[in-house]
Amino acid sequence: MKSDNFQPERTGGIDDIVIVGGGLAGLFCALKLSPRPVTLLAAAPIGHGASSAWAQGGVAAAMSPGDTVDKHVADTLVAGAGIVDEKIARLMASEAADRIHDLLAYGVPFDKDLEGHLELSREAAHSERRIVRVRGDMAGKAIMEALIAKVRATPSIRVLEGYVVEELVREGRFVSGVIARPDAGQSLRRVAFPARAVVLCSGGIGHLFSVTTNPHEACGQGIGMAARVGAIVADPEFVQYHPTAIDIGRDPAPLATEALRGEGAHLVNAAGQRFMAALHPDAELAPRDIVARGVFAEVSAGRGAFLDCRAAVGAHFPDAFPTVYASCIAAGIDPVHQPIPVVPAVHYHMGGVLTDADGRTSVDGLWAAGEVASTGVHGANRLASNSLLEAVVFGARIAEDIKTVLPVARIASWHENAGESDDPVTLEDSPQLSTLRKLMSAKVGVIRTQAGLCDALAEITELERANTRLRFGNILTAAKLMTVAALIRTESRGGHFRADFPAADPAWRHRSFLTLSDANRVVAERFGMRAA
Repeated sequence: MKSDNFQPERTGGIDDIVIVGGGLAGLFCALKLSPRPVTLLAAAPIGHGASSAWAQGGVAAAMSPGDTVDKHVADTLVAGAGIVDEKIARLMASEAADRIHDLLAYGVPFDKDLEGHLELSREAAHSERRIVRVRGDMAGKAIMEALIAKVRATPSIRVLEGYVVEELVREGRFVSGVIARPDAGQSLRRVAFPARAVVLCSGGIGHLFSVTTNPHEACGQGIGMAARVGAIVADPEFVQYHPTAIDIGRDPAPLATEALRGEGAHLVNAAGQRFMAALHPDAELAPRDIVARGVFAEVSAGRGAFLDCRAAVGAHFPDAFPTVYASCIAAGIDPVHQPIPVVPAVHYHMGGVLTDADGRTSVDGLWAAGEVASTGVHGANRLASNSLLEAVVFGARIAEDIKTVLPVARIASWHENAGESDDPVTLEDSPQLSTLRKLMSAKVGVIRTQAGLCDALAEITELERANTRLRFGNILTAAKLMTVAALIRTESRGGHFRADFPAADPAWRHRSFLTLSDANRVVAERFGMRAA
């Protein structure tokens, strides 16, 4: 792959700490670092390009009478299909209540009863009601709105919107800054931001697939950038599909929150027959990968899949689940009286850049949090509503770690925020990215085979050879790592299902660890050619 010829401008000094990404993990980390000076770079205006803002369920925390950290950990281990890092999961669950109180202090209006106690709901694979939410299905939006207001009011946080980070700079052992392109990534200028600490919070990989609930910005660039400076990537083969994206042809697809099934909604086919009860004892509340494959099978067989909320929610739908209701009404569906057509959509990536308990990656000077990171708490299949919890727990731990490693701030004068974009980024897919998305859905999607994965790798390699752009190179790198890991893991577990190896193999009851060099070696061995 050829690199850009443009030399980056420099910002005029060291930006002590640079955070890449304006989602929940990035904003929370910046607030926890306050009053330490921080530069936060976001591709879109903060809140517009982040999956966090679209999260409907809430934050999982063992805060109800009868619930315990042990129960939360046990549910996380079961959902993770045998490869969760139990120590990290326990750490996360133990710190959940404190982070909920932090969010309350930042102004998040979590639902409360008349006595002022938090109202907790239950979601799939949770043994207790432990989901802290806002107006049923508006947790992500409300959390982000509160944190954005707090960040904008914090003088130590410099927010630069419309800056698309496309390279991490590595000098020797250390990541020493980033290079970004302003004007929502459309400028010919490239700007260098030297830094003593870089925190990668760039989001997930959903937009690598043709059907996803994720925003356009979630296309794997963070994983690609980190891999290209030598970082280890963990568990990239594990992709979680949301079983009930609303099937109305929108990209990204709106979703019908898991909480609807928690309230008793049923999945039925076009004939009105329930199909999940025959597939799992927990029926609609089975782990997401099982529900996703059940929905996928009905859709693939031409029977269709629908979420019937009429009896469970009925007339309360507009008030209880306003986000889902609005999406349905906009598409001409009245969920009070009609079943909602649904389809599985890529929703969350359990894999990512490998981190330790403090968010440190395998490359000095680089931390990661949120969906771009792989802490080990999700294993092969994320437990519902653990993702927002993971973002705030490890965002806070990174802030504390940086304060310990770099106790004294060193920063030069800040330049003016020239070249910022105040508009949401709504760029259409390029033909090459459209090709890749279709390829990933067809060959690296809900059901995988060796032949399909090999076809995908061959096509990804050809796309790499023809590519001349850094950003698309990052995206292709992420796709390659996911596909290689899926090819290597010859079993089915959690969010990874191989039709040619449909059973879990005890020999594979461990996490995956992969570098870009490892992936390129597999490509060379399989196809007798070097990667671009």
